[in-house]
Amino acid sequence: MSPSYAWRGACSTPSRVTRTREVCLLIAMDSLEALPAIDERLALPEAGYEIIDGVVTFVAPADPPHAEAHTTIAVLIAAHVHPDFKVAIDMLTRTSRIDDIAPDVSVFPRRLDPVTGGRSLEQLAFEIVSTQAMSYAATKAKKLADRGVRRVFAIDIVRVRLVEWSRELETWQLLDLRGSIDDAALAVPLSVAALLEVASTDDEVARALIAKGNPVIEAAAASAAARSTAQAVVEVLAARGVAVTDEQRALILSEREVARLDTWLRRAAVCGSVDEVMR
Repeated sequence: MSPSYAWRGACSTPSRVTRTREVCLLIAMDSLEALPAIDERLALPEAGYEIIDGVVTFVAPADPPHAEAHTTIAVLIAAHVHPDFKVAIDMLTRTSRIDDIAPDVSVFPRRLDPVTGGRSLEQLAFEIVSTQAMSYAATKAKKLADRGVRRVFAIDIVRVRLVEWSRELETWQLLDLRGSIDDAALAVPLSVAALLEVASTDDEVARALIAKGNPVIEAAAASAAARSTAQAVVEVLAARGVAVTDEQRALILSEREVARLDTWLRRAAVCGSVDEVMR
């Protein structure tokens, strides 16, 4: 029932991460002025329903499989998302005059839309499918894609599969369980197996945060390296028979400056006393 709009933009090929994020953020559609703003509401926010084809569609509370997957997916995506983007759960998006849809998880630019001054359209949308039919998810996916959302995914927790909506074919395309989602909106590729909880969520989150240079993780790694080097200084001195007092040992083991510890370790290999090491 909704009108058809021609979508254009350099990021129409999902796997081309080499295209700049700047271009991705400026995706537009023909006849944009004919559509309501994405944050003009038909549905009442937080009321538990969407508007699809002009019909109020209630979103029922979920059983554990769906509810648990919702949490897992949101955590994974938040860990992998590029700093220029934000992640939202159940965020309404006005896709046409008669549709107001809330994907389970959305990824959208932090910066405001330069034309409307409001929220920017999401770049990625994820829908969790459990008891509802894939055809229902496909209806939402097509409406989101027609509005300009670059990529729409459905996570089928019953059949343990991840599919992506194809604009060209207007149907779902199965993604390889061993593969990952590469996208300009993500700082780190997102594992398909992790989204389906076939791989460890904690492990994938940790890998993503390490790859993104998370300061807390980097500080923990630096502290661990310092402790290891300090212990090596003490062991080298002991192996060479250099006397170390309890006070000196405690001082060495408490040091956390990596550059200083590296210097001490080199000196420990040739010194005649701890004083020579720590001078």
